[in-house]
Amino acid sequence: MNKHELHGGARYVGGKVEKTVGDVAERRDWQSDGVLNQIAGGAENLLGRAQSVASDVAEMAPGVIDEARERIGDAVDHAGAAARHGTQVAGATVREHRATSLALVAALGGVALGWLLFARRD
Repeated sequence: MNKHELHGGARYVGGKVEKTVGDVAERRDWQSDGVLNQIAGGAENLLGRAQSVASDVAEMAPGVIDEARERIGDAVDHAGAAARHGTQVAGATVREHRATSLALVAALGGVALGWLLFARRD
């Protein structure tokens, strides 16, 4: 609890008392001053509460940021390992099926060459 919360709460309570005394004494100036102090005290108390929450968030933020960095680093490491594994599997598959892979590349080259030579040009 900070000074704004305390001061605002005290001003609010003082305003409540002042308004009540104004009601009993039938004094409009005391009533209006009491309501004004209630509003101002409530606003200052709210400001103090907002400052307390902001302070708590600021204290927690470094820990949250460090945890996020760690998780992102773990995700990057995992993605890199998965990519290396996929590359190894693809390389092994190509080596295993070398003849099929070469035939596929030759067929694709033939299709491309045929398209270049015999495609209709409008």
